[in-house]
Amino acid sequence: MLSLLAEMANVARRPSSAKSLAKCLGVHDLVVFIKDPEIGVLLPAPGFPQTLPEGRVWREFLTESVAAGVHAAELPFPDPQTRQEAVGVATDEETVLVLIGGKPCPEAVVEVRLLLPLLGAALQGQGAVLVAAGHSRAARRAAAEAEALAGALDATRRELQQALHAVDQELTQRKLAEQALQEERDLLTVTLTSIGDAVITTDTEGRITSLNAMAESLTGWASAEAAGRPLDAVFRIVNEQTRRTVDNPATRTLREGVIVGLANHTVLVRKDGTERPIDDSAAPIRDDQGQVLGCVLVFRDITERRKAEAALQENERRFRTLVEQVKDYAIFMTDAEGRATSWNEGVRRVLGFEEADFLGQDIVPTIFTPEDVESGVPLRELEQAAATGKAGSDRWMRRKDGSRFFATGTTAALHDKAGKLVNFMKVMRDQTEQKRLEDELRKTAADLSEANRRKSEFLATLGHELRNPLAPIRMGLELMKMAADSPAKMEEIRGMMERQVLQMVRLIDDLLDVSRITRGKLQLRICRVAVANVVQNAVEMARPFIDEADHQLTVAVPPQPIHLDADPNRLAQVFSNLLNNSAKYTPEGGHIWLSAERQGSDVVVTIRDNGIGIPADMQTSIFEMFTQVDRPLEQGYTGLGIGLTLVKQLVEMHGGRIDARSEGSGRGSAFEVRLPLKGRELRVQSPETEALLALDSGLWTSSKLRVLVVDDNKDAAEMLGMVVKALGNEVRTAYGGPQGVEAAEVFRPDVVLMDLRMPEMSGYEAARHIREQAWGKDMTLVALTGWGQDEDKQQTKEAGFNHHFVKPAEPAALQKLFAELQLNSSTRGIW
Repeated sequence: MLSLLAEMANVARRPSSAKSLAKCLGVHDLVVFIKDPEIGVLLPAPGFPQTLPEGRVWREFLTESVAAGVHAAELPFPDPQTRQEAVGVATDEETVLVLIGGKPCPEAVVEVRLLLPLLGAALQGQGAVLVAAGHSRAARRAAAEAEALAGALDATRRELQQALHAVDQELTQRKLAEQALQEERDLLTVTLTSIGDAVITTDTEGRITSLNAMAESLTGWASAEAAGRPLDAVFRIVNEQTRRTVDNPATRTLREGVIVGLANHTVLVRKDGTERPIDDSAAPIRDDQGQVLGCVLVFRDITERRKAEAALQENERRFRTLVEQVKDYAIFMTDAEGRATSWNEGVRRVLGFEEADFLGQDIVPTIFTPEDVESGVPLRELEQAAATGKAGSDRWMRRKDGSRFFATGTTAALHDKAGKLVNFMKVMRDQTEQKRLEDELRKTAADLSEANRRKSEFLATLGHELRNPLAPIRMGLELMKMAADSPAKMEEIRGMMERQVLQMVRLIDDLLDVSRITRGKLQLRICRVAVANVVQNAVEMARPFIDEADHQLTVAVPPQPIHLDADPNRLAQVFSNLLNNSAKYTPEGGHIWLSAERQGSDVVVTIRDNGIGIPADMQTSIFEMFTQVDRPLEQGYTGLGIGLTLVKQLVEMHGGRIDARSEGSGRGSAFEVRLPLKGRELRVQSPETEALLALDSGLWTSSKLRVLVVDDNKDAAEMLGMVVKALGNEVRTAYGGPQGVEAAEVFRPDVVLMDLRMPEMSGYEAARHIREQAWGKDMTLVALTGWGQDEDKQQTKEAGFNHHFVKPAEPAALQKLFAELQLNSSTRGIW
């Protein structure tokens, strides 16, 4: 039996070999059935036939039989031959064993029961089996015994396997736990060695169990040397200010089981007695049940941090001192809601707030203008600063007293480490003056651009205005050649040429006067004058221009004399220019009115017309240089646009005021000149003015003097010589400085009329040469020049000239001078 079991066991290791197992059992064929866990019935095991001989599948056949409740022993097989083949019985139909669901049939069970555990083990414990075999009763008994023995052995084997499995699992878990613990220890050792903090561990009695490398370095104790010592012996700390021993935080940690930190200003006394400022904390070491097993003390050297903190504090102190002393900049901080939290001297200077009044104020309504607050400017500025870090701010702000100033500045947002907005800082400076200067510069640039435009127009007009009189003058010269036999025609041509020359002189005089006024060189010669006489002279000066345009002029002057202190020539120039202006801007056949009246301590002269008027947008700029009102093209009059500028400057030099009025285009215009009756200090009349007065009074006599004319311009010299000769004098001409000196020595004139700007030798030099000679000490030297200011006259006086005439010299002024010299040859050097 044992040999049979051994052989079966060997064969059972190869369950796919069905024929070997059948041979072992002494049968021709064998079919082993395994219980299917899905349907609960026995099916042929792998390696055995899966179908009945007629092709029907065992699985279907048995499933239907069990479902029909048929007893296993009464399974309805087909014919006997088919049943034999189906259950694997080859020879003995009567010895058939059937097991279904672990319940054997009653026939011949004992002989084969012992075989079942071996078969089950051979089939890897996959369930109960159905064995069909043909054999003897001895074989069935042997099988039953084998089955019982195999069952007992199998139970023992299972128990041993379970025990071994439990032991193996326990050993595996213990090994894994020990490995994890070692890994944790290794990781802790590496961590403590590599971290920058010093670490000391103790037991529950406060005795040191370990120090990491940094702790060894800071305390001066080796870990092995310190192990077992009380913590206070190795970790000795004192207060750096009081020098008293500080309670060790580990003591409280061990006693109360809480985390404890050191107080500030604590220093560690190292083994060698040196000290290090430290920062530390102690925490309990607990087991899984929460029991305190010891203490871990973590500390660090804060020497560098102390230095950094000290440097930071010093920088903060310096910055605060600087900020507080800065007066030109208002520098302050606010909280996240915009309330002021700091103040400096600049806030007082720029915004006008004292510290107590400023702190806590909401800066939005406090320093921003109401219109900016209403339009949301402050909110947008703070939002931009919060989003981008800063926001520029160049705008008008408000002081405590409500006054406004132009500020430039920046608002910056300050965040904490977590990125939360905590403060705003605002820096601003009063730039009102700079803003004013910038605005003035922009205005100046615009004015310069406009002035440049007007200058270009002026130059173009100047060329036109100078050509206008030159053309008829040149034409008159040609006509004079052709009309030599007609005195009447000659006189007509001469009158035309004289008018054109006067027009050129007037243009040039206006230009020179504007230039002198601009440079502060024009000097008024104030005297007591009658307004009626000044008006009469102005009318006479403007009459040709008025008559040419066929205008009607109405003059209204009160019968009672009105006197004022003024320069008669310049005042007549003012009124004549205004009359000319009215004639110029009034269509042909218009009407001009001039009136004078006394109003309190002033005299008011008004010139008005029914001309084209002044547009409303030009009434304030009409007196500016080169400004002209556009006129219809059919009106041929032009001008330089400087007449009214000159008028305004001359009136203001007299202490007066001029205003222009007009109801608009086509409605005429009016100019009102208001002058004080008591004016500036009286000055001596100029020779030109005296000559004009003498001309008016008829005090003219012919003279017979020897006169030398010196000018490098030959035509000018010859022309002037002809005028002087026409006045009854003997004349010689010279065309340069050296020639003039030679002619004076030979001719010995009574009067020398000399130009100043000559090549080779100027008039100044020539005059000095003449004065240096005995024969020239008593000659009357008269300077002829385009410059007529006081400093110009002073220069000619210093050079030896007796008189100073401005070109072109008026024949009347020359005749008066010659008359005076002839009447009183001793009169010299009158200025």
